[in-house]
Amino acid sequence: MDGFDDPGIFFSDNFGGDEGQDEQYIHNTQTKKRFKDFLREFHEGMDYKYRDELKRHYNLSKYYIEVDVGDLANFDEELADKLRKAPSELLPLLETAATEVADEVTRPRPEGEAEVKDIQVMLMDDSNPATIRDLKSDQMARLVKIPGIVIAASTIRAKATRITIQCRTCRAFVPNIAVKPGLEGYLLPRKCNTDQAGRPKCPVDPFFIVPEKCTCVDFQTLKLQEAPEAVPNGEMPRHLQLYCDRYLCDRVVPGNRVTIMGIYAIKKSAGVGKRGARDKVAVGIRNPYLRVVGIRVDMSGPGRSSAGSVTPMEEEEFRRLSTKPDIHEIIAKSIAPSIYGSLDIKKAISCLLFGGSRKRLPDGLTRRGDINVLLLGDPGTAKSQLLKFVENVSPIGVYTSGKGSSAAGLTASVMRDAATRNFVMEGGAMVLADGGVVCIDEFDKMREDDRVAIHEAMEQQTISIAKAGITTTLNSRCAVLAAANSVFGRWDDTKGEENIDFMPTILSRFDTIFIVKDEHSEQKDMTLAKHVMNVHMNALATTHTVSDGELEVNTLKKYIGYCRSKCGPRLSKEAAEKLKNRYVLMRNGARDHERESEKRNAIPITVRQLEAIIRISEAQAKMQLSPFATDVHVDEALRLFQVSTLDAAMSGDLSGTEGFTTAGDMEELSRVEKQLKRRFAIGSQVSEHAIIQDFTRQKYGERTVHKVLSLMIRRGEIQYRMQRKMLYRIK
Repeated sequence: MDGFDDPGIFFSDNFGGDEGQDEQYIHNTQTKKRFKDFLREFHEGMDYKYRDELKRHYNLSKYYIEVDVGDLANFDEELADKLRKAPSELLPLLETAATEVADEVTRPRPEGEAEVKDIQVMLMDDSNPATIRDLKSDQMARLVKIPGIVIAASTIRAKATRITIQCRTCRAFVPNIAVKPGLEGYLLPRKCNTDQAGRPKCPVDPFFIVPEKCTCVDFQTLKLQEAPEAVPNGEMPRHLQLYCDRYLCDRVVPGNRVTIMGIYAIKKSAGVGKRGARDKVAVGIRNPYLRVVGIRVDMSGPGRSSAGSVTPMEEEEFRRLSTKPDIHEIIAKSIAPSIYGSLDIKKAISCLLFGGSRKRLPDGLTRRGDINVLLLGDPGTAKSQLLKFVENVSPIGVYTSGKGSSAAGLTASVMRDAATRNFVMEGGAMVLADGGVVCIDEFDKMREDDRVAIHEAMEQQTISIAKAGITTTLNSRCAVLAAANSVFGRWDDTKGEENIDFMPTILSRFDTIFIVKDEHSEQKDMTLAKHVMNVHMNALATTHTVSDGELEVNTLKKYIGYCRSKCGPRLSKEAAEKLKNRYVLMRNGARDHERESEKRNAIPITVRQLEAIIRISEAQAKMQLSPFATDVHVDEALRLFQVSTLDAAMSGDLSGTEGFTTAGDMEELSRVEKQLKRRFAIGSQVSEHAIIQDFTRQKYGERTVHKVLSLMIRRGEIQYRMQRKMLYRIK
């Protein structure tokens, strides 16, 4: 009967027992143990993936690890499901587990590094991504995957993870308070609880943060816009704020296409102006944002970085490709295969994509290595399609149209930041395309002062700015591919120089200038029509099949990126000697031509053109991954230059058709035209035969009269009536 009369201890616990907390603690410990097992034991064959990766990264002082949620699901389905549903609870446990495993696998560590560093876990997943429009309130605090384009990135700032606060009055510290991750802040306590005898009570709000005793991590906010192809017709693209911390900072730059894994979270909305009535309503309203736990940059499609690492297999394939003797032809054929013909233009574009070698001289000056190409010519010759293709295939491509781009949009603009009210600088198209290609369509429709803004970017490859107290120089090492129509819409052979509306200053900055004319020949038209019909009929079939002797777009893109990073050829001695002699001949030819036609060329032949040929021959060598540009490359470069710029500068195209080059002939044409207009009132009609007889009696050549009539018909001043017998004057 021992202890029969022991009254026992009766107690009441007002706050409920600690059982719940204990259970939670036990649950967390079990979860952490399962995570540790996963990191230690998950293997594919003999490859213990995460354990080895942890050790490798830790030894390189990269304290992070990428975990595939699919692998976790294979190892423990229930755990992966929990991670998807409550990531903000389980991620810290996974990070602690990773830190502990790292501690095990890296022992013994060198002196001074005894303390193990915290490991950041990034998540990846192969599931299908949702869109920004699918994010509703039921996804809150879940793990989501979203594609989009990064359009803005803030600077990197610091955020406290653990803070220490101190009371102003009694100087008491409250150490090591954990702060929630993400954009949520921490509310300081209103009262100080330390009671010290003989002291007055501390006032309300006595605490302040002690910066030197806080632990901080880097963080950055990004702005994600949904991909253009996902936006429904007639709607504006939507945006979402992203929060990245630690090793996820500086992973992407604005313009990159990315797929984001993150936790859909909420933050307090900013104060709504005046305090009072409005705030009372918005008490439970929060703004959503995404706490990023994994970023993957898309490599394919426009706006993707080509920095993807090349596998040894691909490298071997590229080496084999570069040894083919007709590699230049293969690449030219692979450029826009759906566009028929224009092989020389495609060759020039392939040189532009590969680029020459950038040279830094001993005195600090640089010579550009990028090649600029201008396509001048008739509408309907697939100029814009070529530009669109180049935007897709170049490692970094920006496409803009002449009328829609201003000088600031192409170079750089200074804006006032809404948040900080400071002036910040935003790079335009030429700066964003640094290391790639800018395609400018409708180049002739640009305003003159906007076109002048590109001068410096095209030759010096920098953009200097002195606005609103910001004086700086930005790099714009990009090639320019421009397309333009001539002044009269179509190329007018009789007008000669007047077809080109550009200043010689801008024309000399283009390495090759192609005049694309829509010539009528039955044979060519038949072939072209057949080709267009094929493209339209087999639209689906042709997208998948790559015809013989062509490269796939993705292969071509990788090959371009590989060659640009690996190879920077120089001219060989023999090739340099050959070039020197040819340049002198070219200058002489241009001078003789100017003397004969008694007028200056619209397209000048200057030292820049000599450098252009050097760059083109270097690009040819780069395609073959050869260290030196030889005679063969120089010959091809000279041929390309001959069929483009020299022909444009010297042929009859620019100085009127043959036989009408002299000023005297032009004078005779205008005399006939004046006389015809005087005799031929507006609104009257005369027979063509009578007009020709009349002028031949006055000793004018019949051909001259025909020429004037056809000119006036083309300009719409007169038109044929009555089975082309009578001429009727309209204006």
